[in-house]
Amino acid sequence: EARIGQQGTLTTIWAPKGSRPTAVKQTDYGWAYISAVVNPLTGEAQGLITQDVNTLVMNDLLANLSSRVGDSRHAVLVWDGAGFHKSATLEVPSNITLLPLPPYSPELNCVERVWLWMRTHCLSNRAFDDEAHIERAIRESCELMDADCIKSVCRTAWIGRTN
Repeated sequence: EARIGQQGTLTTIWAPKGSRPTAVKQTDYGWAYISAVVNPLTGEAQGLITQDVNTLVMNDLLANLSSRVGDSRHAVLVWDGAGFHKSATLEVPSNITLLPLPPYSPELNCVERVWLWMRTHCLSNRAFDDEAHIERAIRESCELMDADCIKSVCRTAWIGRTN
């Protein structure tokens, strides 16, 4: 999950040598969350855009993933140590296994690369009017990421198929 908001991210841009480009930096406090799962091998992805992130949102995400995976397959979900990922009320479907990451290792979580791509390509250096505008911007940035983009962004040496 990632929080996208009015106190957004500044990123570098190309500019003529010697120039000093300016970028907007908001000080308002509106935001939205995106929670997603990606398959780095196929580029498949699904997610939820919400105003909050908690165990109920994670249960909904897991239930949606479970129905998409189906009864004949099993998914392994790389999972960080957020409190709502370890909650006693988290409902993990039988066709999903959670693989917890070691502490302080976001580089092992492929979806973190998706958030970085979204911020640098679509969500940085801009202002948002309100939460609805933020949600539209998140949705638009997700629509720009096709399966090939997701596979490219999420590619790592440690994930692969063995035959």
